[in-house]
Amino acid sequence: MEHSLHMILAGLILGVVLVVFTLGKSPFFRVDRAGAAIIGAVAMIGTGVLSFEKATAAVNYKTIIILFSMMILVANLKLAGFFEFVGNNLLRVVSNRNSLLFAIILVSGALSAFTINDIVCLLFTPIVLLLCQKIDCNPVPHLLGVAMASNIGSAATLLGNPQNILVGSLSGMSFLSYFITAAPVAILGLFCTFIVIAFYYRKELHGGWKESQQIPVNAHMYLIIKSLLILAFILIMYLFGYDLALVASLGAAVSLMTRRVEPNKVYASVDFNLLVIFIGLFIIVAGVEESGLVSYIFDQFSFTKVNDLGVFAIVTVGLSNLVSNVPAVLLIRFLIPDTEMEVWWKALALFSTLAGNLTIAGSIANLIVVEIAKRNHVHVTAREYFRIGFPLTLLVTFIGYLWLISIR
Repeated sequence: MEHSLHMILAGLILGVVLVVFTLGKSPFFRVDRAGAAIIGAVAMIGTGVLSFEKATAAVNYKTIIILFSMMILVANLKLAGFFEFVGNNLLRVVSNRNSLLFAIILVSGALSAFTINDIVCLLFTPIVLLLCQKIDCNPVPHLLGVAMASNIGSAATLLGNPQNILVGSLSGMSFLSYFITAAPVAILGLFCTFIVIAFYYRKELHGGWKESQQIPVNAHMYLIIKSLLILAFILIMYLFGYDLALVASLGAAVSLMTRRVEPNKVYASVDFNLLVIFIGLFIIVAGVEESGLVSYIFDQFSFTKVNDLGVFAIVTVGLSNLVSNVPAVLLIRFLIPDTEMEVWWKALALFSTLAGNLTIAGSIANLIVVEIAKRNHVHVTAREYFRIGFPLTLLVTFIGYLWLISIR
C-alpha cells in the first residue's frame, strides 16, 4: 500500500513539474522552472518518497561543477568584449545578407560546440540584432540562424549544452569518441540550417549593403586570449582522459585570478537558475525511480528497453519537446539497452539536442533568442519558427540516424 502511495505521489510531483517546464511557468502561481525544481525536490523528500540521504546522493555534482565552471569562463569572455569583437569581424569579412547569415550560423554553431549554447545565445543575440540594425535588414532569419545553429553546433561535443554535459557525466563516455561520431552530423546540420533558412527567406536575404559603422566595443585582448587559452587547456586535458569536472574547475579558478575584472561582475553572468534546475531534477527523477514508478510503467507496456534506433530517435525527439531535453535525458536513460551502450548514449545526446529545433519551446536557447528579440521589438512567432524548425529537425535527425546506423 505504501509502495503504491509513493508511486502515485512521485507521479503527481513529476507531472506537475513537467507541466511547469513545458509552459515555462506555473499557470496559478509565480513559479518558474527553477522554482518548480526546488518545490518538486522538497516534495519528494517531504512526502517520504525519497530520504534526505538518498536525495543528496542522487545529485550528480560533477555535472553541476562542469556547468558552473564553464559559465565562469564564458562570463570572462563576455566581460572582455569577445562577442562584440566577433561581431565586428563578421562585418569586415562578409558583404551581403546571405553571407552574413552563413557566417552567423557558423559562428553560433562553433561557439556552441565548446561552450554552453544557452549562454552563447544570451550573449550573441544582442550582437546579431545590432548587426542587422547597422546594415538595415530583417533580423528574423539571422535570429533563427543563431538559435538553430546553436542547438545543432552544441550537439557536436559533450560540452555544448546542459543535456550533453549530463550524458557525459552519466555515461562516462570519452569526449573524443563522442566528438568523432557527432561532429559530422553537426557540420552537415549547420549547412542544412543555412540552406533551409536561405530558401524560406530568399527575398529578405537578397542583396548587400553600403559600408556600415562598426559596433562600439572595448575589447580587452589580454582577457580574451587568456580565456581562450584556458578553454583550450580544458579541452586538451579532457581529450587526454583527465576528469572534466577537475580540469574545468581548475580553469575557472585560474580565470578568476585577475586584477582586471571585478569578481561580482563574473558571478552576475552565471545562470544560477540553471544549476538549481539541475539539482532539483536529479532529486525528482531519483524519487520517481525509488518509488518504483519507472519499473511499473515499463511492466505495463511490456518493454524495458528500446532496441530499435529509429524508435529511440522518435521517442527522444518527442519527449524532449514535450518535457524539455534535460528531463527527457533523465527519463530516457532507463530505456538504454545493456548492449552497445555507448552507441545508445551517443544517440541520446545527439537526438535530444537536435530535437531542440522542432518547436520554439523545444530548447531554452530558442526561448532566450526570442525573448531578447522581443525586448528589442522584433517578434519571432511560433508558427514562423516551426515552418523552419520542422523540416530542419526531420532532415538533420534523419541524417543522424543514418550515420549512427552506418557506424554501429
